[in-house]
Amino acid sequence: MTERIVLAYSGGLDTSVAIPWIKERTGREVIALAIDVGQAGEDLEQIRQRALDCGAVEAVVIDARDEFADDYLVPALKANAMYQRRYPLVSALSRPLIARHLARTARELGANSIAHGCTGMGNDQVRFEAAVAAVAPELTSIAPIRDLSLTRDVAIEYAGEHNLPIRQSKASPYSVDQNVWGRAVETGFLEDPWNGPIEDLYEYTQDPTTPREATEVTLAFESGTPVSINGERLSMLQIVERMNELAGQHGVGRLDMVEDRLVGIKSREIYEAPGAIALIEAHTHLEDLALERDVHRYKRGVEIEWGNLVYDGLWFGGLKRALDTFIDHTQEKVTGEVRMTLHQGRAVVTGRRSDESLYDYSLATYDTGNTFNQDAARGFIELHSLPSKIAARRDQPEL
Repeated sequence: MTERIVLAYSGGLDTSVAIPWIKERTGREVIALAIDVGQAGEDLEQIRQRALDCGAVEAVVIDARDEFADDYLVPALKANAMYQRRYPLVSALSRPLIARHLARTARELGANSIAHGCTGMGNDQVRFEAAVAAVAPELTSIAPIRDLSLTRDVAIEYAGEHNLPIRQSKASPYSVDQNVWGRAVETGFLEDPWNGPIEDLYEYTQDPTTPREATEVTLAFESGTPVSINGERLSMLQIVERMNELAGQHGVGRLDMVEDRLVGIKSREIYEAPGAIALIEAHTHLEDLALERDVHRYKRGVEIEWGNLVYDGLWFGGLKRALDTFIDHTQEKVTGEVRMTLHQGRAVVTGRRSDESLYDYSLATYDTGNTFNQDAARGFIELHSLPSKIAARRDQPEL
């Protein structure tokens, strides 16, 4: 019986080239696996047929949109996950889900290996292989694009020689990855970080400089999870899709950054993540009301570490799972509503309220009726500064 390998298939240049290469070089049958994680504008049936046309013996399509939203985006939102303070982990969040389905499909269809179309310069090779190793350690991994050191122009030439039905051409060399959480664009003229992005690059967002009326939305959260928009109860997937539409109309969530990749190089990336950026902003403001000061401060450091672990492909690692437990505990009281204005590329919170709020008006007001004991402040300051005062007696030079 011919050995089989399951390929994570996106329908793009690299994974399309991978199908005939694997067949030619290894003699194995290729099963293409396409996962729907909300990549707007792509017909999964067309992608399935493209895989077959490229030589796959079988093409499997899985609708994982709700799974992606509930099991991957919700934890990311609770963690306010932003790599390097800006990037909401668009691609990194989908890789462990795809890896889990790769492993599951390989076991179900009798394959002993998985494959992906990543290059040796990117992060995704690590994310796929580390995730598969964590959930199915018996499987091996193949990366034809990486192992052949195929550059984009060579891959395009290979595709032409083999008459592969792909969309990329030398006139359109961009590499695009997208899902419901956002969209990433790289390569081409963007590789020079001095070159500014052009409007044609964007699909999820409209030009934020175009005059239009502001949009006001009210988001409701329960235990850190968004549950409704303007009073309409929706699933997590529906909320992200709706916020992509509402925030995208105002150009919210455009990111242009030089990113520190896991493999040690810097990369210029263009991202657009309107729903993600708006939801994270709203969530952080609700946490301002609900979290105790020390928990709030400590969680900020945990968020950075959580984002680094996910970016580095360690979704199934022990430390990340331990941090999930801490984060989930912090979210127990993060319930309430956030009012937000979307306008000219910005998502601005204008109000927040919660029955779990730690904000006490009678303590915070400067008007008559304030209940804060100001006499206690003098003693607090004396004790708070006492270590510094004692050290100063020892260390301060004579005047």
